Formats: sequence, structure tokens, C-alpha cells
Amino acid sequence: MILRLAVALAIGAARLAELAYSRRNIAWAAQATEGTWSSRTYPVMVVLHVVTIGGTALFGDRRPNRLWLLLLFAVQPMRAWILVTLGRRWNTRGAVDAEMEIATGGPYRFVRHPNYSIVAIELLALPMAFGLRRLSLVAAMVNAVLIAIRVHDEEQLLRRIPGYEAHFAKKSRFIPHFHRLRVRRRMQGQGSLAGEVTRSRPHGY
Repeated sequence: MILRLAVALAIGAARLAELAYSRRNIAWAAQATEGTWSSRTYPVMVVLHVVTIGGTALFGDRRPNRLWLLLLFAVQPMRAWILVTLGRRWNTRGAVDAEMEIATGGPYRFVRHPNYSIVAIELLALPMAFGLRRLSLVAAMVNAVLIAIRVHDEEQLLRRIPGYEAHFAKKSRFIPHFHRLRVRRRMQGQGSLAGEVTRSRPHGY
């Protein structure tokens, strides 16, 4: 029980810290715009997180499922990576500053919305780690609907910023296309090898 409460409190504290950080970032970004439906559904998203964290703290099993708990802990460095990469561009509301520079480094080299992938894993893994399968399923389904709404609004705003389409046009939204990355690296390697062979040929051939 102590572990369950400690984990739920830690996740809850992290969400509160992120809310404060988000407010500060939005206040800093004078030209930040939020999608209509993202704004309307934001309170639902807040309630979803409160219910998932609170439900886990109150009704979860005493003994955790170690695999789900490990998954929950494993994604936290990824969340930190996202926050560091975005800096002041990050917020919880999906607001986009029309004058910001598109993030192309960190996890954004591979996918368009890594933060939403982490949120989905957390909402699934936290209740599952403490035996709350129904809560986990409901949270996952509600979150999927909310994220679909958010992504639609957010990408409409992002497409107005120069460089977004050029960088993200061939990238998936949530899960990296690792096979494409391997093919691209293989082609780059073959190109480098061909260049070396060409340079090594004697003049006149």
C-alpha cells in the first residue's frame, strides 16, 4: 500500500509541476494559439488524469505488477528528454506559438508527437501496475479520443510554421518507423562507400 501511494503521489506531483511549468510557458509565448476543440476538451483531460491517479491511489492492489511498474518508470527519462528538447515551447494545452522555431532534435527526429505516446503509456501502465484493469482500459480509450482531437487541432496550427511540413511530412505521429530509419542509414552508408570508391579510382578511368 505504501508503494502504491508513493507512486501515485509521485505521478500526481509531476503533473502539478507540469501544470505550473505549462502556465509559465504559455504566459511567455505572446502569440500562443490553442485549437478550439483542444480548449473545450482540456478540462476532460485534467479530470481523466485526476481520476486515473486518484483511483490508483485509493483502489489499487497492495502488490504491484512489476512489469507494468517497470514500464511506468522506464518512460520517465523519455518525458524528461521531451521537456528538455521543447523547453519553453512545451505546454499541456497544445497551444502553439506562431513565432516559435520547430523542434527537430531529440525524440522529434523520429516522431511528431512523442509526448502523447508517453502520456498514453502512463495512463495505461499506472492502473495496470496495481491491478486496475478496467480503469486502465477506460483511461486508455478516453485518452485516445482526446489525443485524436488534440493532434488534429495542433497539427493545423503547426503547419502554418515554416519548416514543419518539410521535417515531419514522412514521420509517423506516435511510433517511429524504425525500418525506414534502417533503410535510410543503409542508403547513406552505400552512398558514402560509393563516394570513397569513386575518389580512390585513378584518374583516367
